[in-house]
Amino acid sequence: MNLFSFDKKIYYKGVKFVSGIDEAGRGPLAGPVVAAAVIFRQNVIIPNLNDSKQLSKKEREKLFVIIKEKALACAVETVDNKIIDKINILQATFLAMSSAVLKLQIKPDLCLIDGNHKIPDLSFKQEAIVNGDTKSACIAAASVLAKVTRDRMMAEYAKQYPVYEFEKHKGYGTKKHIEFLKKYGHCPIHRLTFTPIK
Repeated sequence: MNLFSFDKKIYYKGVKFVSGIDEAGRGPLAGPVVAAAVIFRQNVIIPNLNDSKQLSKKEREKLFVIIKEKALACAVETVDNKIIDKINILQATFLAMSSAVLKLQIKPDLCLIDGNHKIPDLSFKQEAIVNGDTKSACIAAASVLAKVTRDRMMAEYAKQYPVYEFEKHKGYGTKKHIEFLKKYGHCPIHRLTFTPIK
């Protein structure tokens, strides 16, 4: 409930539409980076909403549906590994985040971004919040949408490239994933500019 209290303090200042923005997939060696943006009604309450990293897969999947139902507006955007390799992961993350905000059907009065970086060239007022997904409800919701979307994408990639077992590690540099890379080399969704692939 503290997550919603954080957002309400912003509403009390006269801000009408607050968008939370978060990403999933900055660290993996493979797959896209995914960003989500979420705007809630001011009086919404979603029990058990939390930072996606603090939730089980089952909890995230359940909340994914509830968030989409209760959000006043929400959007998800992906940037693939080829663009990540071309412009670097930080710029790719900014691109995914800004694209998600621009896809919202409602223009936000304030964007709350998880982390310590504001999004360059975004025309909306914004504030970067370190560990924002543990403080703000709309950021936590964005983290859930981004995480579930990306996990589902990696599960689909696992069907295309089964030897890497993407459904288990989601592209992160686990011991098993490194072993697969040594054995099979990289595949079309690997980030070629990332250590140890490069």
